[in-house]
Amino acid sequence: MLRHLTSFAALSVLLLLPATVFAAQGHPTVPGAELPVYWAAPFACMLLSIAVMPLFAPHFWEHNFGKISIFWALAFLVPCALTFGFSVALYELLHIILLDYVPFIILLFALFTVAGGVRLKGSLTGTPLVNTGLLAVGTVLASWMGTTGAAMLLIRPLLRANAHRRYKTHSVVFFIFLVANIGGSLTPLGDPPLFLGFLKGVSFFWTTTNLFFKTLLLSVILLLIYVALDSWLYAKEGKPVPPSDDKNSTEKLGLDGKINLLFLLGVVMAVLASGLWPMGVLVELYGVPIEGQNLLRDVLLLCIAGLSLRFTDQTCRKLNDFSWAPIAEVAKIFLGIFISMIPAIAILKAGTDGALSGLIQLVSSDGQPNNAMYFWLTGLLSSFLDNAPTYVVFFNTAGGDAAHLMYDVPATLAAISAGAVFMGANTYIGNAPNFMVRAIAENQGVRMPSFFGYMAWSVGILVPLFLLLTWLFF
Repeated sequence: MLRHLTSFAALSVLLLLPATVFAAQGHPTVPGAELPVYWAAPFACMLLSIAVMPLFAPHFWEHNFGKISIFWALAFLVPCALTFGFSVALYELLHIILLDYVPFIILLFALFTVAGGVRLKGSLTGTPLVNTGLLAVGTVLASWMGTTGAAMLLIRPLLRANAHRRYKTHSVVFFIFLVANIGGSLTPLGDPPLFLGFLKGVSFFWTTTNLFFKTLLLSVILLLIYVALDSWLYAKEGKPVPPSDDKNSTEKLGLDGKINLLFLLGVVMAVLASGLWPMGVLVELYGVPIEGQNLLRDVLLLCIAGLSLRFTDQTCRKLNDFSWAPIAEVAKIFLGIFISMIPAIAILKAGTDGALSGLIQLVSSDGQPNNAMYFWLTGLLSSFLDNAPTYVVFFNTAGGDAAHLMYDVPATLAAISAGAVFMGANTYIGNAPNFMVRAIAENQGVRMPSFFGYMAWSVGILVPLFLLLTWLFF
């Protein structure tokens, strides 16, 4: 598995080196302002496949989800080539693969590899207080090492602590709510949309001060709901304890693979540096600009992952129940998601000129921003589309001037930021680590809800809390 992933990444880098030779004139793109909504049908079908097929055709899905992902990607690319020309389809494919998908997978691969080498030793028993403590720690860490980093670091300790429990699904669901999403709202390091805001001029600690009470209120309420639910289920199970022959029971509490914490810091610094020190366009491939700092970042991330594999005892990974299956599943499924969502993003970027103009126009009334609509529209679209471009669309819709948004209409920027980060928890695909956490949990035997089953949790628990936030702050 590692050999295939690293070969794929290395091939991507090698393809970039002579790319200037193949640079095309101009930038042919899908005309978002001209696309009817039905162009987003392959994306909708991709989501429905993820939601429905594991329920009604689990065996077929398990053995063919990669092929299904490719099918829905082609369901957009082929009509695109026939309608707008091969050059447009090729440009859009290379653009989404080179600038979005490959960096996305490389970052996940690096974090998955590094965090998979950190093992919490000892007998950490999954009682309600211990579980709540793990969720609280992960929520705090998420803003400083990213939601993906915090999720990959702590999901295995949580699963191992609860291996003896009958009811574990709720713990993973709340972990996705808090660690993989809401906890990443306080700094640009926490979540990609906030990092894009930082690059556009939003102060590093602006979100810390302006989203702090919103994040605190949401996190405290969710933790209280969780501890009440887990306590009830724990008592229903008869307050179980790990079996006496548990291999962790004789170990002293501590960390194995501590060098990976240094590698984890390296991942965070590589991502941060790529945004702070632009190097300009290094090469172009068919009109797609590859910036030097991004290429360097991806190479560094692959090197860090390689160092982690080299310097981590394989016994540590084995005891950590480490497997390549989750990252392989994410890579295959998100390939289809990224490609099939191209027309949906294009329509959204067209703003008031696109087929979704009615939605865009809802965010203002008589020339004044409607902060509640900014919160909900940014959030709902971020639940199903990539939250980074969704954030940028509404950031620009609100004026696109960071200083104006921070000081003249801070509630509007807070609404956009909170919507993009908080509501990523609404679906499995709302934020990068959500599906990864689900895949890891299922790989370790936890029966997770289906796509719609998970949304039953998020709609039942999160949506009322988002309505409360709207009433209090927006």
